[in-house]
Amino acid sequence: MSVWAVLAAAGSGERLGEGRPKAFAPLGGLPLLAESLERLERSEWIEGIVIAAPPGWEEPTILLAEEIGAGKVSVCVPGGSSRSRSVSLALDEVPAGASVVLVHDAARPLLPDEVIERVLAPLSAGWDGAVPVLAVTDTIKRVRGDAVVETLPRAELVVAQTPQAFVAAVLRGALAGGAEASDCASLVEAAGGRVRAVPGDPRLLKVTTRADLELVSSWR
Repeated sequence: MSVWAVLAAAGSGERLGEGRPKAFAPLGGLPLLAESLERLERSEWIEGIVIAAPPGWEEPTILLAEEIGAGKVSVCVPGGSSRSRSVSLALDEVPAGASVVLVHDAARPLLPDEVIERVLAPLSAGWDGAVPVLAVTDTIKRVRGDAVVETLPRAELVVAQTPQAFVAAVLRGALAGGAEASDCASLVEAAGGRVRAVPGDPRLLKVTTRADLELVSSWR
């Protein structure tokens, strides 16, 4: 099974207040991007990596990959106007011979290798994709304006994370129409694909604010 990774790193990071893209916010003396890139590089499951970088930051991204010895990086492309578009542009650079594509957000830097293994396993059992999830512990309500209109059944709800793994042909087909979604699994689901939920990891916190960055730094 030839597995390639698409590393989505094109987010602006405005809420971090760093004056630079999120992928280049400092974490442990290196840009945030370096953490997930190093972990993908070390994983025995991953054959090659394509990075969707912040537009205009392609050269610093390649230089960073060289600095940390990420030899699996094949191509770095400028990200698009949305996450889905960025993934699609990166996917165009994944070799046709790849059977599986793993999509991961650089904003979730603490990537355990066991989660990679978990999302890949269902694809060998006939699933089109797999997504790591965490149980919802809070009560979730749907609101319109200030009015609560519905309380959702918590037992049926989960929080989706990345990395998400897909049969390459299925992911290509789901992205071909140019649809937008907050994660790739949503597009595969909408296209009729079968996606399995597997256990996620609390360490896969998505860095959005400075407090998130500080918390992730304390966990390293």
